[in-house]
Amino acid sequence: MQKRVFIVHGWGGTPGEGWFPWLRYELQQRGFEVIVPQMPDTENPRIEKWIPALAKVVRKADEDTYFVGHSMGCQAIARYLETLPEETQVGGAVFVAGFFKRLTGLESEEGAQEIADSWLNTPIDLALVKSHLKKSVAIFSDNDPDVPPENKNAFRDELESTILVEHGKGHFCEDDKIKELPIVLETLLELAK
Repeated sequence: MQKRVFIVHGWGGTPGEGWFPWLRYELQQRGFEVIVPQMPDTENPRIEKWIPALAKVVRKADEDTYFVGHSMGCQAIARYLETLPEETQVGGAVFVAGFFKRLTGLESEEGAQEIADSWLNTPIDLALVKSHLKKSVAIFSDNDPDVPPENKNAFRDELESTILVEHGKGHFCEDDKIKELPIVLETLLELAK
């Protein structure tokens, strides 16, 4: 069975931005099927739209299914995993600049706090998420302007993710000029062994 990787962009993101095309190419060269869906209404991301959209693209998840999320894409993956049937396990996930606790720098954008709050304050059962996840890794940057360091705790303590911290990568996005992210490729290849 061919291993599938779903790369889920974040708030305001697109499948063609930043390091996603590079990662897609590198994984395809190694025999993975790679899907980078365009999430709906990306400037106004909503749980009730994003989770069904991801479920529709994934169809049936199994141990040959892997996920890579960026920022809000991490939340989307976790919330999708929470909806899976009890016995379903996926191969693993790599969470890049993920958050469950708090976001910063939202003051300047009108409506941003309300959108963030809708994701931050909607309950999520991380123990249930963990039950569907064989292994996971959460990658953070030591100078992320949006995702403060305390977000590591939920990944480490509740999802039992391995935590990796990169130096000076900002929010790992187009604005930070990140076009390649070898740590994500290496980590995913390790998970998929």
